[in-house]
Amino acid sequence: MLSPNDASRRTREICELAPIIPVLVVHDPAHAQPLAKALVAGGLPVLEVTLRTPAALEVIAEMGKVSGGVVGAGTLVSPSDVTSAIAAGARFGVSPGATEALLEAAEQQDLPMLPGAASASEAMALLARGYDMLKFFPAEAAGGVPFLKSLSSPLPQISFCPTGGVSPANASDYLGLPNVVCAGGSWVAPGDLVVAQDWDGITALAREAAKLGS
Repeated sequence: MLSPNDASRRTREICELAPIIPVLVVHDPAHAQPLAKALVAGGLPVLEVTLRTPAALEVIAEMGKVSGGVVGAGTLVSPSDVTSAIAAGARFGVSPGATEALLEAAEQQDLPMLPGAASASEAMALLARGYDMLKFFPAEAAGGVPFLKSLSSPLPQISFCPTGGVSPANASDYLGLPNVVCAGGSWVAPGDLVVAQDWDGITALAREAAKLGS
């Protein structure tokens, strides 16, 4: 069984691997491996595959075969989601929020979690449980850079991965905050490039995103 402190430590180590975590909605499992290879080649090894398509679990399994990639499952909202993600080979989980049942399931099955928070109270509740690496979602709608900046003084022990409305235009503003380790974004793997199988184009986008943290 994974303790919340250990879970959060392992999640933080994953988040520190790159400044941007691609948030991926993949419909065709045939795209999984070439997409993962393109993103890893561009310097973004941490991949969040959202459970928003029927193919998501198969995509996670296929991406898990790509050398250098760290593949996780996003949009986990129930204990059964946790079980399915682990069976598919997910190495971490991401949730838009957090419930007692969800966190317990992840801890019992040794899945590092990045639980979501959108308020100071939610962040404090997760910190009290042992989680100090959190997803801030939906980032832009929940207050964006000014909100996260305002949390850095009263809650300096909590770090965030803002996701939701993060783009090339504002990613640097988020990453410049002392309490932001990385950010989640979908722009590095746009649907039209995936459908066109323009893997070189996706690698180029990943390469630019990987520079944002420097």
